Amino acid sequence: MAITRRYFFYGSLLAGAIPAGGFGSTPSLKAAGYKSPNEKLNMASIGAGGQAAANISAAAPTENVVALCDVDDRRAEGMYKRFDKAPKYKDFRKMLDKEANNIDAVIVAIPDHMHASAAIWCMERGKHVYVQKPLVRSIWEARQLRAAATKYKVATQMGNQGYSNEGTRQCAEIVWRGDIGSVGEVHAWSDRPMWPQGLTEIPKPDPVPSTLDWDLWLGIAENRPFTADGKTEPDRNGGFFYQPFNWRGFYDFGCGALGDMACHILGAPNMALHLSNRKVIGVECIKKEGTSSFMFPKSSVIRYDFAAYGNMPPLKIFWHDGLKETPKIDGVPEGEWLGDPPMLPGGLGGRGGRGRGAAPGGAPAAGAAGAAGAAGRGMAMGPGMMRPADNEFHSPGRVFNWEQFQALKESTTPLRFPQPDGSLFIGDKGMLTTGTYGDVTRLIPVEKMKDFRMPEPLLTRSPGHMRDFIRACKGGDPACSNFDVAAPFVEWMLLGVIALRSEGKLEYDPDKMRITNNAEANKYLKPNFRKGWEFHTVKS
Repeated sequence: MAITRRYFFYGSLLAGAIPAGGFGSTPSLKAAGYKSPNEKLNMASIGAGGQAAANISAAAPTENVVALCDVDDRRAEGMYKRFDKAPKYKDFRKMLDKEANNIDAVIVAIPDHMHASAAIWCMERGKHVYVQKPLVRSIWEARQLRAAATKYKVATQMGNQGYSNEGTRQCAEIVWRGDIGSVGEVHAWSDRPMWPQGLTEIPKPDPVPSTLDWDLWLGIAENRPFTADGKTEPDRNGGFFYQPFNWRGFYDFGCGALGDMACHILGAPNMALHLSNRKVIGVECIKKEGTSSFMFPKSSVIRYDFAAYGNMPPLKIFWHDGLKETPKIDGVPEGEWLGDPPMLPGGLGGRGGRGRGAAPGGAPAAGAAGAAGAAGRGMAMGPGMMRPADNEFHSPGRVFNWEQFQALKESTTPLRFPQPDGSLFIGDKGMLTTGTYGDVTRLIPVEKMKDFRMPEPLLTRSPGHMRDFIRACKGGDPACSNFDVAAPFVEWMLLGVIALRSEGKLEYDPDKMRITNNAEANKYLKPNFRKGWEFHTVKS
């Protein structure tokens, strides 16, 4: 990266923001004998249904899908039919042993408790890995993955696609330019969980479906009977009891609402405010409802306190989940839309659909290429275009567009408000809000955006989250959420998961990887492994 006058202007705010090799501290892989950008990667996937299907679809247009693995044939059926010639496995260990010479990179999109084991198996064999958020379920595992990526010199990416979005970078550049002054408080919120949490009883056992290998699904977790809660068809949220995604709410398998959405919603604050570089002074669950001995609560509020960093003051972050509407935050003018904006029928606004929205008057919404300089606002994918059908491959996410936002404000058509997700930065000179994936970044009140000009781009832009990973695998710059970036982010986030299971404020010493004021809470720093599922520890 050339050192410019702009770099010196931003000074200490950029310390650590643009390492020499890109977003991560790992140097470029070009000298390590990786593929030419024109060669196709041979990609495998551990997980083939649900989110894994979206990740596979993101890679498939340009790369080879050469092997698939899923413990449940029913969930994997769609991808198995689409890639009918690719070998199929239920045990990822067998896939990696048999197909090792045919695989360059592996997608890991399975329940959280199995991420680290699967990723380590891949990296030990020299395979690049794309691992779904929240990367892992414990802080020890996060450090193991980072150490393994360094040891085995592989490309990595966590699947928090908002980290690739234009709006996330705009958010950081607005904060660094000083447009809202010094930020001392951030609120982030989500409607999750959308699955059951806070249950107090586990239903009686049911027969294991013929399509599912229950022992492999449990993996490292302690053995327990399968149950579908007596259901033969999924509930209205698409779940039985543990599968296909209700596992997120269980201590043994997931990280609750925080683990599902914080890597998205807190991505922009993490980047803009250098949270991974700061000392965490304390973390506390200050409110929770619907508690359980084996599940996360139905809703919660978590407070993180961070030390000052450079010329940024101390910071407090509030995480709210289980919401039915956007939280009321002091200082926000009445009637302002925070986070994801509302939607019109047809897709304008909100989180958008998986297709292209329409601009006011029925015209097609402007694409990224044709609007890069429009009114100085960057890429004019107005509120209404989340990403195309292949999910996270092409689109840089939605950016604020004044004309389209006004169309929402002035519409006589009833607006549809999506479930509440987003974040709010509170500075001593103003406020800034972002959507779920760090998109539709805008000042509050929104009238300030009428003549606002985004800062000139300072951070490098991403070609798309999966594309970013593929480029790194072929010897390009490290991906924007590679494990040098993702592991420290996840480490402080997971302290909130531990706070949900502990009483009072937690104080944490990262050098010793130890909670210093609650000895009991330290048992949550590392998972227990069922015999036969341990992996080789990597020294950092």
